[in-house]
Amino acid sequence: MAWVFVALGGLFETAFAVSLKYSAGFSRLWPTLSFAVCAVISFMLLTLGLRELPVGTAYAVWTGIGAVGTAVVGMVWLKDPTTVVRIGSIVLIVAGIVGLRLAGTHAVEHVSGGAVDAAGSQAAHQQ
Repeated sequence: MAWVFVALGGLFETAFAVSLKYSAGFSRLWPTLSFAVCAVISFMLLTLGLRELPVGTAYAVWTGIGAVGTAVVGMVWLKDPTTVVRIGSIVLIVAGIVGLRLAGTHAVEHVSGGAVDAAGSQAAHQQ
């Protein structure tokens, strides 16, 4: 369920970024309110995901989803330039998100005596 929270939070990040554009520097009421509501929801969902996921992985996936979503919305609806380099860059971000998602919870480090023991805490238990 943690990954669902992170993914939904990333979608709300897209919504708050687009709302930010329409707020015209916080001078328009409804886009500004939309930005604030979407930002709070996005951060709340990320926080729920962080209960079970490593912070670096969850944060990178959250921001990646937000970045890809915002770039796609920009190209499809806001007339941002659509170039081969932009699309290739989005593909690379998606590849990074998938890679982090696949590796995210498998490399949990154990803390032993204040020092990180990446190989596991078996050595500490054998002493």
